[in-house]
This record gives sequence, structure tokens and C-alpha cells, in this order.
Amino acid sequence: MESTKTKIIFFVDDESQVQKAVKQTLEQIDDCRIECFGNGKNCLRELKRVDCDLLIADVSMPVMDGLELLAQAKAFRPKLSVVLVTGYGDIPMAVKAVKAGADDFIEKPLDEKTFLPIVKAVLERSLEQPEPEVDIKILTKKEILILRLVGQGMTNKEIALKLDRSVRTIENHRHRLMRKLGTRNAVDLLKKAINLGLASSQ
Repeated sequence: MESTKTKIIFFVDDESQVQKAVKQTLEQIDDCRIECFGNGKNCLRELKRVDCDLLIADVSMPVMDGLELLAQAKAFRPKLSVVLVTGYGDIPMAVKAVKAGADDFIEKPLDEKTFLPIVKAVLERSLEQPEPEVDIKILTKKEILILRLVGQGMTNKEIALKLDRSVRTIENHRHRLMRKLGTRNAVDLLKKAINLGLASSQ
């Protein structure tokens, strides 16, 4: 029997128009209450009082950015699901976010067709059993090396240069890695690298 408990989502962005638009989008999810905040400090204050199910925060904000908010929130709610949003993301920033405990990392604009499914998936994962361990023996030596470099935040082009291979070759290796590990995107692949001990969690 499915739980009908109302899920609480906190959204943090310093632009009121973005808050309004995102709230309207998220209200399409059944049994959800959306609370918006203009800064990280107000959000943290409420997080200490309310049992939130998901925190979504913009990375670039004055006073306290999204990464700092993530770190402080995880300090007293380590199991809290967090999604970070950015207008100008890059691989190193995504690596930093995931290593800090983010469940996903999304680039603006927040297109409803991609944003909503990600939010729903994160909410569902928070209710699921932990994923089974992956045996590193299913990977070849080359795949382990590439996964280790992914864990360092390197792009396909950077990996290709380092290994003296074509970008297409690296893309093919990454595609096989994602299929073997059951990952859907670069963020999931990075999480696997961390779980397998091929990337530092710090």
C-alpha cells in the first residue's frame, strides 16, 4: 500500500520570479507542499524545524551559495535528498556537488519536461531500498581507469588527451560503463565511481 504522506520540498533561489515559476512547476507533483526561500540562512532555520523530503537550491546565491547550504544542511540532516541547480555548470562543479552529497545537479533553464522527472525520481529513490553493491570485477582495467578519471572530474576530451585516444573511443567506453553500472547520466556515473572507491568522497 502506497503512502499518501504529503512530501515537503524546499526550493531556494534569490530571484522571486524563479521561485514563483518553479513552485508552479513542482505543484504538479501529487501530494507535495512547496516552500520557497530567498536565501540559504532562512532555509536552514526552517530545515531545523521542519522534516523536509527534498531540498532544491541554486548554486549561485549571495551570502551563502548552494554548495555551502548543501554542506550545512547535510551536517544535521545527513539523509536529506538535495538537488543543486546552476545557470552555468561545469564538470568540476558537478563533481564537487555530488561529492558533497547532492543527489543530482541540473543546469538552467529548468525545462519542465526534464526538471519534473528528475525531482520525481529523487523523491522516489528516497523511499526505496539502497541499490545493490556493484562488483568491480565486471569492469575491464581500461574501464576502471576511465571511471577513476571521471571521478576526478575530467571531461571526455581531457581523458582522451591523457590516454592518447580519440574522444569517440572514450565516449564508447563511457557508454559501456553506464550500461554495465546501470547509470542514466554523468551524475549517476560519478556516484558509482565514489561508491566503488574510485573517487574520493571528499
